[in-house]
Amino acid sequence: MLSRLGALLQQAVETREPSVDLLEAFTEHWKGITGYYLEATDESIPARQTDIPWRLRQMLDILVYEEKQFPAGEAGPCLEYLLQHKVLETLSTLGKAEYPPGMRQQVLLFFSRVLGQVQHPLLHYLNVHRPVKKLLQLSGDRLGSGLEKEEVQFVAVLCMKIKQDPTLLTYLLEGKSIPNGTTAQELPAMEEGTEHPSGTTTGSPRAEPSPPRRDHNLVTSLVGLCKSKKSRVAMKARENLLLLVGLAQDAAAACLVRSSTLCPLLAQHLCDLYSTVPAGTDPADVLAMERTSWRSQGAGDGAFAGKESLAAFFGWLDYLDELVLGAQPVVADAVAEAVEEMFFQGILRPQLLQMSELAVLSATAILVGTVRQVRAPALLRRLVLFLLGPDQHPESPGDASHPLRTLLIDRCNHLCDEISLASLQLFEQLLQKPHEHITRNLVLRNLEARGYLQQTPLVPEERGPPELEHEEDGLDLEEDPYFTDGFPGASFGMAKKLPSGSAPSGKGQVSEVVSSFLCLVPEEAKTSSRVEEGGYDTYVHDALGMVQACRDSAAPWGWPRAPRPLNSCHPELVFYEGHFLKVLFDRMARILDQPYSLNLQVTSVLSRLAAFPHPHLHEYLLDPYLSLAPGCRSLFSILVRVIGDLMQRLQRVPQFRAKLLLVRQQLLGLVPGEQMDHTMLFKGVVVLEEFCKELAAIALVKGPPEGPP
Repeated sequence: MLSRLGALLQQAVETREPSVDLLEAFTEHWKGITGYYLEATDESIPARQTDIPWRLRQMLDILVYEEKQFPAGEAGPCLEYLLQHKVLETLSTLGKAEYPPGMRQQVLLFFSRVLGQVQHPLLHYLNVHRPVKKLLQLSGDRLGSGLEKEEVQFVAVLCMKIKQDPTLLTYLLEGKSIPNGTTAQELPAMEEGTEHPSGTTTGSPRAEPSPPRRDHNLVTSLVGLCKSKKSRVAMKARENLLLLVGLAQDAAAACLVRSSTLCPLLAQHLCDLYSTVPAGTDPADVLAMERTSWRSQGAGDGAFAGKESLAAFFGWLDYLDELVLGAQPVVADAVAEAVEEMFFQGILRPQLLQMSELAVLSATAILVGTVRQVRAPALLRRLVLFLLGPDQHPESPGDASHPLRTLLIDRCNHLCDEISLASLQLFEQLLQKPHEHITRNLVLRNLEARGYLQQTPLVPEERGPPELEHEEDGLDLEEDPYFTDGFPGASFGMAKKLPSGSAPSGKGQVSEVVSSFLCLVPEEAKTSSRVEEGGYDTYVHDALGMVQACRDSAAPWGWPRAPRPLNSCHPELVFYEGHFLKVLFDRMARILDQPYSLNLQVTSVLSRLAAFPHPHLHEYLLDPYLSLAPGCRSLFSILVRVIGDLMQRLQRVPQFRAKLLLVRQQLLGLVPGEQMDHTMLFKGVVVLEEFCKELAAIALVKGPPEGPP
């Protein structure tokens, strides 16, 4: 440090009264700076070509050295001089004038170094935080556009100081409009033992401050720098903003929300980035995008038109998600509320309600990506309520208490296959989120009373797996003993049901359930055994991961381990599976007559539902032995009916087994594709066989008892 002070500072150190000589040196350097403005004749000379940067460095070194000569917390004469003579005020004015050219850069550097290297608390003083705010107000000027590096260094030092003492946030945000040049509280006095010039005090003169510019402060500066095209500047600004919103003190958090435009600024930038996404962006490209991280560099590589804009939008959404996740609860709720009002309600909702199919498809694709990005509980809760509404009471047919929910579910069964596919993907993404209201609102509220069960259970007989016998000409649906929905009063002798209130238990019963699904598709319609890796071992492996993920999500929700006793249910209530399951079941019933991609998505959503550990959901979707109430249907009963229809139709297709195998090989990429009749039917059969194996794997992995571990 001494080598940097030069001969003058070395002489001062060796004298008996170092404080006097240091003060003299300090004032000499300051007068040298102010004297430049009296003597300079060429206004075009840049500041870096003058002695101003050198003198500022000398002043900084003197302040740092002086502080080491005094006890901790005690200010020396040079620091007092800095405060009393408004050195920082003057420098901020010179920086605003940008004279000589580049002066603002030198001022920003000096402020950053003084605040960062001097350990004595400074920001409490009016003569410090007022010029600091003046510099922050300049950050929005065009003249400061080339100083992003210095600006982000400046605000980073301020954030570090605020983290050490959160009360400073009040000075930088709320103190700006206090009249008569005073702060909201009395200026803290200088510590005892500090020497003061005769006749002076540490308080600043009660001069009238210049009218403050309310449009720029620490928060607006940080948010502005977050938008920088320079990745390092933007990254540093975002990290410091995360630090700022994570302040633990309630008072500081309330000040941040109350006395700044933080929340609307963050949400507005999200809306602005969304508006830059080209209207012609292919929704399929949006749906195919993976989750974006705001920390990743070069995420938008231009792989398709609009990807850079999409990456910027989803990257900022990911940043907001992390910000809400780590912010103090008051700040987190305020930011989430602003995002809901400005983006969810203000932009997404009108676009989702449009009639244009292309506009609906684009908005749905963006919504799928939005759901994929959101993890923070405060933001996720608002997104879920925005999409599904707050209702948790059982549904009734035609119930449309939340129009957007009704519309989104209806679109899973849209005439446009692309809209149906995107809508199904939306709900699959929702079901992966760790929020109980999603499963309760969509499904569980309608299964609570177990109204799908026959209220007078049949006498249990010897139980065994159902054996489907398919005659050569196929069974009529009315003759199918496993299809009971739609036939009130049907009481087939083969219906074997456990006593009410119980769930399948024991290894044997699990094996029976697994066999029921594996044997559902008749041998003549199976082709997986004729290709390599056609078994269901892979499904068991996948089911292990999916079931465990669902159990982990449901662990905090307090779900019961066993079904609700039937004697506590209300048999007089007419069972309705709910809008969501109705649409999924309707889609499943048409698996032989709809596109391959749609079938994959429908079965994917149903598999996700079946993996959840709620006993009623497990019973309704995975128990083949249910005694269904008249007019009710279950997933298994729908599959049985589809199988019956399939066997009748396959009998009318010549050489169907060879063609079915060829289609499976084409789907696996083993043989080149070629046009043939009944391709959609054959693809549906392949999906049906694989879905039954997937359900069997889920039933095997879950096993009894059901419920969170």
